[in-house]
Amino acid sequence: MAVQIVKPRIRGFICTNAHPAGCQANVNNQIREIQHGIPYKETGLNALVIGASTGYGLASRIALTYAYGAKTLGLLYERPADERRTATAGYYNTAAFHQQAAADGFLAQSLNGDAFSNEMKAETIDQLKANFGKIDVLVYSIAAPRRVHPDTGVSHESVLKPIGTPYTGKTIDLNREVVAPVTIEPANEQEITDTIAVMGGEDLEMWVDALADAELLASEVTVVAYTYIGSALTWSIYRDGTIGRAKDDLKARVDALDQRLADQLGGNAYISVNKAVVTQASAAIPVVPLYVSILYDIMNARGINEAPIGQMLRLFSEHLGPGLQPQLDSERYIRLDDRELQPEVTAAVTERWEQIDTDNFLELSDYAGFRRRFRNLFGFEIEGVDYDEAVETELIF
Repeated sequence: MAVQIVKPRIRGFICTNAHPAGCQANVNNQIREIQHGIPYKETGLNALVIGASTGYGLASRIALTYAYGAKTLGLLYERPADERRTATAGYYNTAAFHQQAAADGFLAQSLNGDAFSNEMKAETIDQLKANFGKIDVLVYSIAAPRRVHPDTGVSHESVLKPIGTPYTGKTIDLNREVVAPVTIEPANEQEITDTIAVMGGEDLEMWVDALADAELLASEVTVVAYTYIGSALTWSIYRDGTIGRAKDDLKARVDALDQRLADQLGGNAYISVNKAVVTQASAAIPVVPLYVSILYDIMNARGINEAPIGQMLRLFSEHLGPGLQPQLDSERYIRLDDRELQPEVTAAVTERWEQIDTDNFLELSDYAGFRRRFRNLFGFEIEGVDYDEAVETELIF
């Protein structure tokens, strides 16, 4: 047992600790939002959530459990606490979810390890066979910087870079809290290849293959992966850059999976395009903190902003819940970014983007909200949590 007072250790976009009680409050707040937003329906669904500990993956798991009574197996790659440091936020989120799900009578189990590995796929299959049976919903929500290919052993590192020509723009320097110019050199061919290997669709395809070979995909199974496209302001380093190539690969593979699942099981595979959110990964991307700070100020003023749990509430109540047919665009995307990309919103963001600098960015953006939401990810600055009270940091799930 390790009881201590936990204060945030944050510099810029890096936070090296997390608060267990704050993470628990975060999880419970999301549970309440689903309970208030979707009438409960018992469905008997089995769900596998790959990347289940933070962001959209955690929100998906909460929505499936508390809207439809799904039994969930969650995969995560998180660090437990030791004598020197707290656990990661994702670890505490998972412990909190397990505790509340058990109290409410739901089956929730998790595996902690590298979801890219063959070993984790085998362990997952064993767990499903022992405790779940065939899965009805597969959620794929991994955002990782590195992947060791399970067959070749080659380590691939993803990069977020433009292709062809350098990108020059502006961003918030989170250490100095000023608006600063940024130039990003273009990726070489190896960096493009590596980024596709990490963030493209090959791993999802391998998961579906492994589950199909083990006869663990239910008839009419639904597979959903998450992506982000954003507005034209970020396309030079995002949609048209290395990440965009990875997204193209994901799209091609998901379309092929959809056809295959439809032919073999009457199932489907989709990509949900979600809105910009504050995550540890997004905070580290040049341009994104400034873009999100402006975007949130505008969307909040219009009353249309959503956290990940609000997005997943819409996804599973309007598109992918039992008996629903998802609304797809011409490219077969589910578009949960529709509010972010409303013409009047993008026009307002673009106008402020042209005007913003160090002298006015606090007035023209919700940077304070961005900073608070970033700290919220790690369980800090959560309303109702006493941060002067000692808490148990060595939790298990």
